[in-house]
Amino acid sequence: MKTRRAIRAFTLLEVLLSLALVALTLVALNTFVFSMGELWGRHADVRLFDQHVRAVSRFLEHELRAAVLPPSAVARSTPVALQDITPQGGASEKLITFELPTGSRMIVWPDPKRPLPEVVCSLQARDREGLILLWHSRLEKNFDTDPPRETVLTPLVTGMTYDYYDADTNRWTTETTLRPDPQGGQNPLLPQRLRLKFAYGKLTSESVVTLPAPAEGLPLF
Repeated sequence: MKTRRAIRAFTLLEVLLSLALVALTLVALNTFVFSMGELWGRHADVRLFDQHVRAVSRFLEHELRAAVLPPSAVARSTPVALQDITPQGGASEKLITFELPTGSRMIVWPDPKRPLPEVVCSLQARDREGLILLWHSRLEKNFDTDPPRETVLTPLVTGMTYDYYDADTNRWTTETTLRPDPQGGQNPLLPQRLRLKFAYGKLTSESVVTLPAPAEGLPLF
């Protein structure tokens, strides 16, 4: 004689307890997600500000490194130097200047189909305007007479100072203006580092950009 096997199933109480546990888990998960979103959004300005500072610093370091490598730099040259630059509507000023053979992604030519090489770039920090990239190509007809074009790299830079290293004392000194030549020369000394000050609302930050020296042993071109 065959016996009928008992079929086990969830009771109504077990089903209700399972649904209650699932509901409690979903409520706890939603609370966690919303609390993390609130914390993340609360500090969004700080994170975006820090990312902006790092991005501007990395961009400058990349462009300056490109300026001290061939074909920009040759042996016994000074690819990053101080030059007299006359901005649009401004007076001539000694600015840190370098040359980019193929230009930069931040440079937008009036005729995008004919971007020119051999772009001479300078950096200038202006009050209430930010950090400005002044640029024009040596191949332009009026290179020596026309003022360079201008691109705002960031409006958040409120000042730029200069770091000089003293090998005798092994100390760094920060100057608000370019240091004059102690030998009495007319040209000031090129700093080893730039110190950029950023501000956005109540947020402030400072970044240091090293001015690279041309590599020794560069071939002559």
